[in-house]
Amino acid sequence: MIVYLTSHIGGSYKKDGTRTPTQLSTENGLLDNLQKHWKDNSNILIISSDADDVERNDSIMNIFAVSFPMSGLSISQIHICDKRNEGLVDNIADYDVLILAGGHVPTQNKFFKKICLKEHINDFDGILIGISAGTMNSAEVVYAQPELEGESIDQKYERFLSGLGITELMILPHYQDIKDDILDGQRLFEEITYPDSYGREFYALEDGSYFMIEGKATTLFGAAYLIKDGAIKQICEKDKSICMT
Repeated sequence: MIVYLTSHIGGSYKKDGTRTPTQLSTENGLLDNLQKHWKDNSNILIISSDADDVERNDSIMNIFAVSFPMSGLSISQIHICDKRNEGLVDNIADYDVLILAGGHVPTQNKFFKKICLKEHINDFDGILIGISAGTMNSAEVVYAQPELEGESIDQKYERFLSGLGITELMILPHYQDIKDDILDGQRLFEEITYPDSYGREFYALEDGSYFMIEGKATTLFGAAYLIKDGAIKQICEKDKSICMT
């Protein structure tokens, strides 16, 4: 299995409230790397982040059905797994590409557990692409950074969840967009995430950056930051890469 853990892969843009397909991101060699490993006429399975939001799920599937071929990545068929067809994961070995969609981390995490995705994924040997929440839920231990109003002050909100175990890395996407966010009257990073990082390591990715895992080798591409023991430092820059293993 070749794994791409991304913050954002592109594939569409929004104008006047309408989302239109476009080519996948070429930043930091993402599309080039995908093209090197892509099987002609690939069968794609998308695992949704919200199994109940079938309208959004179909929109994501329909966008990718156009944007992948536009990017030189040929496909044979594309399906999305949500509440209508949870049994698709039983045949996960029949797919060449598995996409873990973006969305709300705890909501997706519950769905992954419901369909026993961690167990099924052992039968998968193609390309796995994590996007945003899908990337976060790929970790052995998932840091579900509070996102919605009320989550950071809710004593029942679980910030650490069991994930798919694809990586040990706890990844935070969209850093450039959320680094200055205020949640529940607190600075998201300085007052919520930094304190949670004591004794732990979080990797914050800017859109366009990603980790690629091939065998035992993990490579980081693009701008990224390590948050550890209440402090942050940049560990990689745009258009550069570092080996993590």
